[in-house]
Amino acid sequence: MRIHVMGSSGTFPVAGRPASGYLVEQGSTRVWLDAGPGTFVNLPVDSYMVDALVISHQHPDHCCDLLTAFHAWTYCPEPRREVPLFAPQPVWDRVSGFLDGGQESRLAETFAFQPVWTGDRVDIGDISVSFTEMDHSVPTVGTRWEADNRTLFYTGDTGPQGEWLEAARDVDVMLSEAAYQERGEDDYPYHLMASEAGRIAREVGAKRLILTHIPPYLDMSRSVEQAETSFDRPVSLAMPGVTFDV
Repeated sequence: MRIHVMGSSGTFPVAGRPASGYLVEQGSTRVWLDAGPGTFVNLPVDSYMVDALVISHQHPDHCCDLLTAFHAWTYCPEPRREVPLFAPQPVWDRVSGFLDGGQESRLAETFAFQPVWTGDRVDIGDISVSFTEMDHSVPTVGTRWEADNRTLFYTGDTGPQGEWLEAARDVDVMLSEAAYQERGEDDYPYHLMASEAGRIAREVGAKRLILTHIPPYLDMSRSVEQAETSFDRPVSLAMPGVTFDV
């Protein structure tokens, strides 16, 4: 499998760094994973070559560009039809609610939506994707990707609690959010510190750790240093335009 990073900024995009979005590629299969603002225009392939989309949750920095894709694929000379879309039900509800009356039916024509939740598994071309509930403030799925005897786990947004760690066990690559460098007692608990991402990756036996979802106001090099200290080996950083082989 190959991961193309389209965006990795946490919470909001900045110039040159869209929010969360990745293209997972295996053979002729291409899956768009999370659609944060700015990721559509950063697709490394023509958007008509995207076979399906997987969205972790309803927060705008992970799903806003579903609306961009909808417009690009619907209001054009050769509209796309029934593009598979896998996400928790609230993602569909939120995107539908943003549209003007009557457009909901067109949304359902463009996307073949399938709600997913913990325990679900789907095959998308050459890739199998399993879903697990994450430790976040809204319904969020982490995803385990398997193809050609290689495995990737993507956290989406999450805190350190919950049973999701088992789904990340012994993966080749863990693509983990690292929204914090420190956390106070009263801070939002549903994101990871970089040091927690490193510790968890080590505890589940991940062979490689890639950090993402770091807010633009943090020094990313410090996040990498913190994760490397707890992971006890080198850590990579997801940046737009970078490609990783799993």
